[in-house]
Amino acid sequence: MVSKESCRNEIRAAIRQLSDRGLYSAAKWTGEQLVGIEQDPSNFTPSNTRFQRGSSSIRRRFSSTNESISTPQPSVGFSQPPPATPLPEEDEVIDSDLYLLAKSYFDCREYRRASHVLRDQMSKKSVFLRCYALYLAGEKRKDEETIELEGPLGKSDAVNRELVSLERELSALKRTGAIDSFGLYLYGVVLKEKGNESLARACLVESVNSYPWNWSAWSELQSLCTSIEILNSLTLNNHWMKEFFLASAYQELRMHTESLAKYEYLQGIFSFSNYIQAQTAKAQYSLREFDQVEIMFEDLLRNDPYRVEDMDMYSNVLYAKEACAALSYLAHKVFLTDKYRPESCCIVGNYYSLKGQHEKAVMYFRRALKLNRKFLSAWTLMGHEYVEMKNTTAAVDAYRRAVDIKPCDYRAWYGLGQAYEMMGMPFYALHYFRRSIFFLPNDSRLWIAMAKCYQSEQLHMLEEAIKCYKRAVNCGDTEGIALNQLAKLHQKLGRNEEAAFYFEKDLERMDAEGLEGPNMYEALIFLATHLKTNKKFDEAEVYCTRLLDYSGPEKEKAKSLLRGIRMAQTGFPSMDTEHFPL
Repeated sequence: MVSKESCRNEIRAAIRQLSDRGLYSAAKWTGEQLVGIEQDPSNFTPSNTRFQRGSSSIRRRFSSTNESISTPQPSVGFSQPPPATPLPEEDEVIDSDLYLLAKSYFDCREYRRASHVLRDQMSKKSVFLRCYALYLAGEKRKDEETIELEGPLGKSDAVNRELVSLERELSALKRTGAIDSFGLYLYGVVLKEKGNESLARACLVESVNSYPWNWSAWSELQSLCTSIEILNSLTLNNHWMKEFFLASAYQELRMHTESLAKYEYLQGIFSFSNYIQAQTAKAQYSLREFDQVEIMFEDLLRNDPYRVEDMDMYSNVLYAKEACAALSYLAHKVFLTDKYRPESCCIVGNYYSLKGQHEKAVMYFRRALKLNRKFLSAWTLMGHEYVEMKNTTAAVDAYRRAVDIKPCDYRAWYGLGQAYEMMGMPFYALHYFRRSIFFLPNDSRLWIAMAKCYQSEQLHMLEEAIKCYKRAVNCGDTEGIALNQLAKLHQKLGRNEEAAFYFEKDLERMDAEGLEGPNMYEALIFLATHLKTNKKFDEAEVYCTRLLDYSGPEKEKAKSLLRGIRMAQTGFPSMDTEHFPL
């Protein structure tokens, strides 16, 4: 395995190089991994121990609760000697005066001025900053045009007008070999924007192979890996950054067990990485381990109290658990930290949604989208609110915008199915439920939704509904909806043996969970009646005796069944001792 000191030296150099080129998101991510590397205890100082102390408990909790996840064998990238500390040749030379001026303009977001200053500079570093500044200037103008033409949330055909010239220049540089790994990253981004995904992937692979410390390049490459087949087809050099990429890509492809195994392995070096903790929490969230996720986010906030990134997912957990007080505290905390972040607005929106104030929730989700019109969860959550408000037209529009941003997001497809089901259009609903299941085939809730669609009066395809409910049971339906519906459907179709089988299974589940209610009464009555009809009197009597513990019509029904059983067994009317005085 590569040594911690080697990783630390590589990352320190990479942060400087990324910052020098204006790649601040990549520099921030890399910096977080730098302080995530466990320090030598002999070198601990009060400053770095204070930053790292809070993280160890979450690592212990995660390790203790996930012993079933096998640690993967070290990849070749870990076993081979690590690459030398990254230091492009031009970084050894003092930056020119013009580059320093251009970088100052760039930092002040005066992108066209920065590009103009470097118009005659031919070094690879200067060429990258000039092209990158021009790209960002085009993005800025595209956003301005969208707002001017359609408003902050409107759809627009505005494009980055610099893409054509950038593609022409970068392709020429690539042909002549006058482009470095950063230029290849930008060329990949430009090609992706123009829809040439295969060539974009090739450029990004070449970029990360020659300079693996640019997390922005890995992130762009991940967005182009929409299937495991595409991911496996990539030819990537072995390096520890590749492990971060694969862990994130697995998570995006909903391969959560593989993703968790990768992150647990990476914790061998990056023991205190907040990023790994947050990603682990996301994977556990997808597995619906809400209690564990809540503990993880609590520790993450304790260690990094002003963190806003990923906290919107924490709010989703608190919303699902109906923890109103905790959600209120989180909303207040992030609002004081930075209220003009999309994550903050979504957290406040979730709070108002939990309180049943759906109009206010929509207001905050819209505010999040004004800050970042591509913030996926805000579109999806806003669609949910419109469904609650019975505004199906607005809900459909919100879900469609989410699908446009991320076509493989099952939540948006599921939301579209719900909206069309509410509108009484089951064929459309069925189509969207199928799309959601395609992207998440192991979620019982999606199979149940599709089964209910098949049960609708317009379709009335009960056999197909039964198939869907069986898939839901196989996918671990924790709420028991599928078992109950399977029993009822078989009963409706006159298949009493199958109905009895599923009623019995459902009854076992409710007994194990200590549940009671209408479903239990229904199961007991059916099983008692069915067994009595089949002359299995002893077994029927057991279920009738259980019904006697309840009051109301269930108890009277049980008495009636018991009298029938006595008559069938003896041939004479039973003598109910309750009618005789003692």
